[in-house]
Amino acid sequence: MRWSRASTGRCTAGSSPVSRSWGREHLAKHAQALGLEVAAFERCVETGKYADAIRKDMAEAQRLQATDTPTFFLGATDAATSQIKATKLVGAQPDSAFKEAIDRLLSSLK
Repeated sequence: MRWSRASTGRCTAGSSPVSRSWGREHLAKHAQALGLEVAAFERCVETGKYADAIRKDMAEAQRLQATDTPTFFLGATDAATSQIKATKLVGAQPDSAFKEAIDRLLSSLK
């Protein structure tokens, strides 16, 4: 799955819900504030260069019920059965929540 568009330098698509509700001028201001090359960002939005990839990611997020940011999926594969066991953490979580979730997953494999 590709979740991190900002870190890969990809832009939001011109037809995404965000750009429709915020408007292009608003997005350009955010792009500038983030230190992006605004002209390149605007070309990317205008052409919809990554629109299909973003739509695919959004559909997958909906299928997985990842409706909040951040959402984390932690999983482990049972070596004996090849079954994947997973859990989801939603929202900002302390390290202890991750440790507890990982410990639960590992103990379920025994």
